[in-house]
Amino acid sequence: MSEYQSVDCSKENGESFSARDLLDRFLDTLMDIEASDLHLAPRNRPLFRISGRLQELDAFPDILKEEEMEQVAELLAGETLETAMPSSGSLDGALTAGDSEEGRFRFNIYRRLPGYSIALRRLENEFRTLTELGLPESLLDWCDLPDGLILVAGPTGSGKSTSLATLIDHINHTRPVHVITIEDPVEYLHVSDRALVDQRQIGTHARDFQAALVSSLRQDPDVILVGEIRERETIKTAITAAETGHLVFATVHAPDCAGAIQRIVSTFPADEHPGVLRQLSMNLRGVLTQHLVPADGTACAKRQDFGSGSRTRVLLSEILQVTPAVANLIAKAQFMHIASSMETGSRYEMQTLEQSLQSWVESKHLLPATALSYTKNPKVLEQRLARAHQMPSSRPAASQRSPQI
Repeated sequence: MSEYQSVDCSKENGESFSARDLLDRFLDTLMDIEASDLHLAPRNRPLFRISGRLQELDAFPDILKEEEMEQVAELLAGETLETAMPSSGSLDGALTAGDSEEGRFRFNIYRRLPGYSIALRRLENEFRTLTELGLPESLLDWCDLPDGLILVAGPTGSGKSTSLATLIDHINHTRPVHVITIEDPVEYLHVSDRALVDQRQIGTHARDFQAALVSSLRQDPDVILVGEIRERETIKTAITAAETGHLVFATVHAPDCAGAIQRIVSTFPADEHPGVLRQLSMNLRGVLTQHLVPADGTACAKRQDFGSGSRTRVLLSEILQVTPAVANLIAKAQFMHIASSMETGSRYEMQTLEQSLQSWVESKHLLPATALSYTKNPKVLEQRLARAHQMPSSRPAASQRSPQI
């Protein structure tokens, strides 16, 4: 992976003022409208991702030229693209706009036909509470665990980093421990409070996740956050760290809680599956799966300043707590029964996707037809909605609380 370049967007060093002014306009707009991402491609207008949807803005009516794109890309890379661009055809980087840490972004420059494209993502600095995210406060119990593995799953852009940042922020303010985060790139900045928080960025402070994770075990950590575990060796080291007395948080790309566990197991050869399942059954403490989706219910007003088609989003979540019964299912690879345990595990603050969808429908954030389109078990959701219509729910689900996403 390419080393991250840090770029100061102050006007100096003699770079092209036209490219710099254009980049400054893009970044200022990205922050002003609170868009999450910006896509720049030659022969296209700039596209801003607002509430999960790509949109053009009237402020940028012109098509981007190939020469403009190359100048902006070289400004970000800090050198000519012929020198900076690796053989993989893409270059990762991070930048800070201005003198403060408020305008922080990560970017990827990549070759395409024709020329180069750039994907920019705005990095948040403001920590949110679990309630603001639409998650139950009971997840903070994970922060008090002495050891074990916590997985946060979901697709790219589903808010996994935001949820993890909230949990690490809670640990930082409540526990006198040593926290090491390994990220690509560092997104939320943690200022040490009760905890000592060391944040390491792949490419700048460490070669890769595996190297950083191995070295972290020699740095006397109590809590380790691994931005993403994909390769077998990194997964093995993360499990070992949890097994040897560390609390480990990690993200994985998976659609649901059972799928997250299966994703971990599938990276190993078949003959190692029994041992991995046994380790997970003893060391996995919980799994959170989340999806951010546009809200279309009557409770969500349209954000007129960003266009008539733009709406707020809601967080769909699944929560699995590894109770002894669930641990037994994991050890026996009976993944198909995990959903049933979650369905009946409300006293342990477990939640299925269908329960989350039901709560958003009942709180008027999602229309029933929309909710049904997000579930793999529409009949189950239909039955839940029908029962809820006949008899009011006695306990609101965690995600019924008003989100601020």
